[in-house]
Amino acid sequence: MEIGIDSFASAMYGRNALSSEAAMEQLLDRITAADEAGLDIYGIGEHHKKEFLDSAPLVILAAAAGRTKNIRLTSAVTVLSTSDPVRVFQSLATLDIISKGRAEIVVGRGSAIEAYPLFGFDLNDYDALFKEKLGLLLQLREKEFVTWSGRFRPALANQPVYPRPLQEKIPIWLGVGGTPESFVRAGTLGLPLMVAIIGGETERFRPLVDLYRKAGQEAGFSLEQLKVGLHSPGYVAEDDESAEADYYPGYAELWTKLGRERGWPPVTRRQFEGLIAPKGVLVVGGPEKVAEKLLRHSEALGGVDRFTFQMDNAGLTHKQLVRAIELIGSKVIPLIK
Repeated sequence: MEIGIDSFASAMYGRNALSSEAAMEQLLDRITAADEAGLDIYGIGEHHKKEFLDSAPLVILAAAAGRTKNIRLTSAVTVLSTSDPVRVFQSLATLDIISKGRAEIVVGRGSAIEAYPLFGFDLNDYDALFKEKLGLLLQLREKEFVTWSGRFRPALANQPVYPRPLQEKIPIWLGVGGTPESFVRAGTLGLPLMVAIIGGETERFRPLVDLYRKAGQEAGFSLEQLKVGLHSPGYVAEDDESAEADYYPGYAELWTKLGRERGWPPVTRRQFEGLIAPKGVLVVGGPEKVAEKLLRHSEALGGVDRFTFQMDNAGLTHKQLVRAIELIGSKVIPLIK
């Protein structure tokens, strides 16, 4: 199992706002720390909100590429529906060259919808936009000269697209939430699957993961080709008690705030206890508990090839996040292996 981090480039730690410059510098330092600690992957999300600095994730990853040597660098996710696939591919290929072949991308429709009005797209075309643009992106990966036509961008007539990436087939993962059609689409295309699970019990996604594998096999892909990744909130500290004490206050504050916006009830300690329980989605604890939980999640889903922690959404300080990264590298990964 590959282990990594996903970040939304938050400029907020609890109630303490950082300058954009300081937050970005700390983020790049954490990516460097993850590389030095031996983590496999670091992902940057895409949002277009005041509290986040990740509206251009591939730019951040390019900066990180110059500071790192081994860690793979990916978006998490690129909102493909509101992007031009040609420009996405060109930026991705450029990142691959800068990083000497370490670039990947996770594409999705976007659970946050602020990009749609920002770039002039209609939410009524939510799925049609993604389906069309994903098809073009995959064609761009396969061919140097592209002939294509669709509804949402000008046609291409034997048009060459440069630069080409270093990797022969640069990895494109499909990011999904809980829609069965998305799991089937990923399987039918033979794309690796990144499942974002942020609440409840992880095992409830097993039928959807099975649906993905079934669709992939029926399309002619082997189980070895049908990789499954899991993205969930989590945090590692020296022991279980310290992890819970560090994580809960910021987690409760953030999710209660989101609940007011989206109609959810406030977070309670009892609810939190359920989420950090063995079957709960939150991967929070000391190294032993976290390693056990990751292996349990993998078994529950029929095998997980990659897990990424979302750690910078609970008011944790830069120092705490760096220490968590060190513990993941020095203790969690060896325990899993």
